[in-house]
Amino acid sequence: MTSVAVRPEAVRDAIALTLGDAARDVHVLLGEVIAVVPAARYHEAMKLLRDAPVCRFEQLVDLCGMDHSTYGDVGAEGARYSVVSHLLSVSLNQRVRVKVFCPDDDFPVVDSVTDLWKSAEWYEREAFDLFGVVFDGHGDLRRILTDYGFIGHPFRKDFPLSGHVEMRYDADQRRVIYEPVTIEPREVTPRIIREDKYGGLH
Repeated sequence: MTSVAVRPEAVRDAIALTLGDAARDVHVLLGEVIAVVPAARYHEAMKLLRDAPVCRFEQLVDLCGMDHSTYGDVGAEGARYSVVSHLLSVSLNQRVRVKVFCPDDDFPVVDSVTDLWKSAEWYEREAFDLFGVVFDGHGDLRRILTDYGFIGHPFRKDFPLSGHVEMRYDADQRRVIYEPVTIEPREVTPRIIREDKYGGLH
């Protein structure tokens, strides 16, 4: 027996009612339900979404960090870092995206949800590694994609495209060594040149 898809507006209303003032905003955008919660209520809100009978989001299917530092270019202001999670209710056939902003740009911290969903363990480590977001309460918060000696967080928008160091194998020392980057940082902007009447177009 297949479950019937629930209208996003019905999911939005159920989530808004469940979270109450533990949510800053719950809305539908492009058919997706998005709940924005304050950092101080993040863990509480996630537990409600998992346990409330009208929500029952049993699975955390994704969690990532975001760097909003260039959003000012399009007229948006606010905190620099956020954490975005995607929750799935298999039993109710519904989904929600949860966004929480880190209050401190210099030291971005939010609560860990590893005690609610085991799948958060590696996702939170990835967000820490790539964006530098610290998850308070995570039992093993260390890098997962970059090397142990890596400096910085490569998905931050101010991280140089070439990185800070390069590595190579040294046959004489019989080990991998790290050296300062030797290539000049540059941006490549492709040029598009079209002839008049290109491809028969006028």
